[in-house]
Amino acid sequence: MASSSEPSIQNLDSRESSLLIRERWGDPDFVILDVRTPREYEMGRIEGSINIDYHSPTFEAELEKLDRDKMYLVYCLAGIRSRNAAKMMERLGFRDVRNMLGGIRQWDLEGLPIVGR
Repeated sequence: MASSSEPSIQNLDSRESSLLIRERWGDPDFVILDVRTPREYEMGRIEGSINIDYHSPTFEAELEKLDRDKMYLVYCLAGIRSRNAAKMMERLGFRDVRNMLGGIRQWDLEGLPIVGR
């Protein structure tokens, strides 16, 4: 069993992700990370998210700048890039990474709010 000091990735569905966002809203130690392209991000995103493009050649360097002790909820379009990004974050020593299963596509199907569209 992992201790609290070891990195871990939790998979959350869109409803669980929405609940987590409501619980942690305004918490400076909680980050919603969208790993889609900037164009995808501008077409609609989860409120309060930041964007770092998984396909960018500087993606890993951008992750390196982030605080490894914060909690991250990572999402993309369908859940593939976010899963890979979460694994990379775990390898880089991030302590608390949550991967949103199904991405913003599933989030939208659940009728959850999207801003910027």
